[in-house]
Amino acid sequence: MSKTGSFFGLLAWLVLVFSVSALSARYMPGEWYRGLNKPSFNPPGWVFGPVWTVLYTMMAVAAFLVWRKAGFAGAQTALGLFLVQLALNGLWSWLFFGLQRPDLALIDIIALWFAILGTILAFRVHSKPAFILLLPYIAWVSFATILNASIVRLNP
Repeated sequence: MSKTGSFFGLLAWLVLVFSVSALSARYMPGEWYRGLNKPSFNPPGWVFGPVWTVLYTMMAVAAFLVWRKAGFAGAQTALGLFLVQLALNGLWSWLFFGLQRPDLALIDIIALWFAILGTILAFRVHSKPAFILLLPYIAWVSFATILNASIVRLNP
């Protein structure tokens, strides 16, 4: 693949991932969220933006590496799982903040965790760097799952 093709391929993955991020950002914490009981380990709000920016960038680069090596036809399962987890990722903000339903968001984030795990395992077949790039993502979503479950428990 040419350098130009690689550049535009990476750009396309970045645009896709950050488009989902932008759609999710429409549903932000507000008064309702501030009024919820939260666990003591709940990070301050300013942490989430930088963390997700880094994670979304790593996700896009990982997908690009798999796509560049195998293409859509050669990595259909891996890239399909990536798109599924990306959709579940975007859905979470709408469920949690938009609908104000942490319980439904918890179901979504558990499904998201399994979709990320499947993506990681599928990416490992095609690219070790792509596999490694997704490890911080599943670690953060693991923490977010515990946080989401704690909020559900603390706010019956």
